[in-house]
Amino acid sequence: MSLRTVIAGVSGRMGRALVEAVAADPACILHAALDRAGSPLVGQDPGAAFGVSSTARVSDQPAVALAGAGALIDFTRPEATFVYLDACVAAGVPLVIGTTGFDDAGRARIAAAAQQVPIVFAPNMSVGVNLLLKLAEMAAQVLAEGYDIEIVEAHHRHKVDAPSGTALGLGRAVADALGRDLAQCAVYGREGVTGERKPDTIGFATVRGGDIVGDHTLLFAGIGERVELTHKASSRATFAQGALRAAKWLQGRAPGLYDMRDVLNLK
Repeated sequence: MSLRTVIAGVSGRMGRALVEAVAADPACILHAALDRAGSPLVGQDPGAAFGVSSTARVSDQPAVALAGAGALIDFTRPEATFVYLDACVAAGVPLVIGTTGFDDAGRARIAAAAQQVPIVFAPNMSVGVNLLLKLAEMAAQVLAEGYDIEIVEAHHRHKVDAPSGTALGLGRAVADALGRDLAQCAVYGREGVTGERKPDTIGFATVRGGDIVGDHTLLFAGIGERVELTHKASSRATFAQGALRAAKWLQGRAPGLYDMRDVLNLK
């Protein structure tokens, strides 16, 4: 039976990519879509504007959209995600969260909801990026001494949070592998006379411009050599396909907070 999928934020760039991915996947069917109140898409076929015909309709009422659904996929903003999170708990519907920009309280709220419904929450749904996270842990353990660690990320001009959730995920993966607290060792900007680089820090650099989908490089700079692990996304389709893979994986799972490395068996 096809997975009855609900897409949140259907008017956004990722929402469009998800609609197209669901339409192309014989194991999924577009059950409904969600958008903000007042959206001109409400009541419309979510695929019509993208050349993908469906029997689904766009709603601004999460409870209505979730009735009979098998999973909700959300790539929106934290404030919208919390609305969908509460609706999924009430409806007992599994949730895939690709939204970024949460603070500690927001992540705690998601973890609490995961005690009632299964949730995949990951800063990046790409299969390649999640392999990168695993490689980052391995590299950090091998290059623990004598290598300075920097993370460089680039995204399109419309992205509103920085560093990206993926960059922060890389930072956490490396810090955990080294037994460090990212909150204590992260450096998010340098300007003026900063003094010499402290060896136990993890630096972040952010680039915003044009239509860059998402580039991430983890750099280990030593004396006489450097090791770079890089992932470049050329299309949002990779995130959409990963999210659908996560939604399918959630079917029949017990309540809990999972990430893409659970989905891909990379732990």
